[in-house]
Amino acid sequence: MRIAVVAESFLPLMNGVTHSILRVLEHLQERGDEVMVIAPSTSDTAVSDVVNGAYIHRLPSVPLAGYTNVRVALGGVNRVKRILADYAPDVVHLASPFVLGWRAVQAAHQLGIPTVAIYQTEVPSYAGRYGVPILENWAWNRVDNIHLLADRTLVPSTFALNQLRGRGILRVGMWRRGVDTARFSPAKRSTAWRASVAPDGERVIGYVGRLAVEKQVEDLAVLADLPGTKLVIVGDGPQRTALEAALPQAVFTGFLGGEELAEAVAGFDLFVHPGEFETFCQTIQEAMASGVPVVATGRGGPLDLVENSRTGWLYEPGDLAQLRGYVQDLVGDDAKRRAFGTAALASVQGRTWPVLSAQLVNHYEAVISGEVLAELPAPAASVAKIHPTFPATSSKGLPA
Repeated sequence: MRIAVVAESFLPLMNGVTHSILRVLEHLQERGDEVMVIAPSTSDTAVSDVVNGAYIHRLPSVPLAGYTNVRVALGGVNRVKRILADYAPDVVHLASPFVLGWRAVQAAHQLGIPTVAIYQTEVPSYAGRYGVPILENWAWNRVDNIHLLADRTLVPSTFALNQLRGRGILRVGMWRRGVDTARFSPAKRSTAWRASVAPDGERVIGYVGRLAVEKQVEDLAVLADLPGTKLVIVGDGPQRTALEAALPQAVFTGFLGGEELAEAVAGFDLFVHPGEFETFCQTIQEAMASGVPVVATGRGGPLDLVENSRTGWLYEPGDLAQLRGYVQDLVGDDAKRRAFGTAALASVQGRTWPVLSAQLVNHYEAVISGEVLAELPAPAASVAKIHPTFPATSSKGLPA
């Protein structure tokens, strides 16, 4: 088939949206499909205009205030409409649509081209975190309008499914994310890497992600004084300098990719993720594929990924004492931590990108054929997962 992917962000910026698009492009290339990606321009002249067999059509853009590497595409609906009319795709894939995606869904609708919208970023809630709650209602209206117009919206988690259906967006289906279980594996665990970040043999508590306000990395300060542990922060972003000052005992590796990232994640004893606005949280899956148990906030995507008292712990959003208690429980009990890690590894088997990309193609084919997604009641996320019977502190304490 012939597919136009409209990307709110794309290379050279690496984030969850870009990562998902790249894995999908690989699958579509193997199938022999024709693909064009419409994305914001970049000042990086080294970036190719062909990626995984897809031609990249760049639109003029400007940097987002405070995020110089994040760019917002310029132009109106008619400009995108002309591009789509010339390319004549069978389907338009809207990757985390908000600005460029809003223009694209209107353009495709006017041209009669079916659309599949991927809800991947909880943009409206970011407004509150950034101190401009006045924009939150406006942003939700934008999200509503995009997904009400799209032929089909795909969400990565039960939480997101309930969230959109609760707003009256009913043509919604589930499409999770794949994980590369060859790249992320317990076999990548390196004694040398662990010694480089924890030279005194401490238990390594790791975080991977963008260092930005919405990720709430500063909450990890509650773990800073745990004896016998070393906090390792993998990633980069506008908050890095402030976080380095707030967490002086932590190791900051900067951005890691490829095998370096796989080695780091496998080298963790425990993975922590404090962000409350994750529609999925791919880094949790990558930690689990590496055999590492997880402690994460009990909201959003982690609700579907982490099973309390089996693959990790979910703590009440904002309850940092509970976060600390769950981390203490696992770093202080080697046998329990290994059992959780083994269960975490087993839980992600079968979630490979080829499997998930094939499911996405089925959704493309469905909207092309005019199939209407059944509007079924949304299953409720398991609130019980956030309220385990586990005590706040570990009886075994911490390693000296």
